[in-house]
Amino acid sequence: MSPSGLGERIHRAGPVPFSTFVEAALYDPEDGFFATGHGAGRAGGDFITSPEVGPLFGACIARALDRWWHDLGEPDPFVVMEAGAGTGRLCREVLRAAPECSPALRYVLVERSAALREAQRELLTVEPFEHALGPSSPDLSDGGIPMPVEGTGPIVSALEELPALTVEGVVIANELLDNLSFDLVERTEGGWLEIRVGVSEEGAFYEVPVRASEEIVSWLRDLEVPSGARVPVQHAIESWIEDCATRLRRGVVLILDYAAELDELVRREMGWLRTYRTHERGVGPLEDPGSQDITADVLLPTLRRDARRAGFSISVESSQAEWLRALGIEELVEEGRALWEAGAARGDLEALAGRSRITEAAALTDPDGLGAHTVVVLTKKL
Repeated sequence: MSPSGLGERIHRAGPVPFSTFVEAALYDPEDGFFATGHGAGRAGGDFITSPEVGPLFGACIARALDRWWHDLGEPDPFVVMEAGAGTGRLCREVLRAAPECSPALRYVLVERSAALREAQRELLTVEPFEHALGPSSPDLSDGGIPMPVEGTGPIVSALEELPALTVEGVVIANELLDNLSFDLVERTEGGWLEIRVGVSEEGAFYEVPVRASEEIVSWLRDLEVPSGARVPVQHAIESWIEDCATRLRRGVVLILDYAAELDELVRREMGWLRTYRTHERGVGPLEDPGSQDITADVLLPTLRRDARRAGFSISVESSQAEWLRALGIEELVEEGRALWEAGAARGDLEALAGRSRITEAAALTDPDGLGAHTVVVLTKKL
């Protein structure tokens, strides 16, 4: 179903949930926003995420992976699944940082867009997924079941969705959850209205308010929302967290995203719903579907509720700036400064990379920019 096909469906069957519209506008395999190769990046991109700032963010993520690998007892294989991996830029920088866990590392790039999966091969050597756990040999003590050979990492593979594995490892979601589809509701004096999407004879999409279903009302039951306010109903985030729980026997889910408490989200009215294209704010979310990104802040109270229900504990909840400082980003900047001072006269690439850490760190910890992102770390049986 393409965005244009969505209009035909609405003409036939009536207005659709807002989540259906968002899903088609972003992920339709033919002309959805991400299917056509749009996404993060400086040159030709539509928005900048932390990995595109430079290699420093990946170096910090490598430090976090090493900590969790040690916490898990240094499993081999150590499976890291990056959901919404885009072009694979974060993976490349993690590997360049040469983390201690590298010999055990199996990095799975999870990306729905075929165009972006193809772009990953420009940055990385991507192995077939059947090789993701590395070479194996029969375990004669256990009936000849193939067992992965240790120390053969890092191995990178790619899939369209989270693999059907149960592993000890990590799931990374950097600016993914704000791109998952969501329904839209409005609180009124008479109860909840669901905002659906209709289409005119001329092909313009417009809002259609209807009484919210019992399922939606139940999802909203423990949220105290004032009359006149609109909030997202993020069933897709709930399902995604449940999927992560089934994939991890033990491990960590790292979430970095735009997020807000309920009162903050309500106070900003509809500022939590944004569109982007070519590094600028786009037009209204119902306009020109497929040409722009559509994002919604993650609602923190329901994220916490979803995590608890799925069996996770929340071990960290902070700003990205605070989390990166706890990982030692300032130490990495000082190392970079020393490299620059030692090599400035030569002007070699290592020295230039060292100097760039200063500006990268400023961008990654900017309280009015990327540094304000919320970091949530979910743990399971560590």
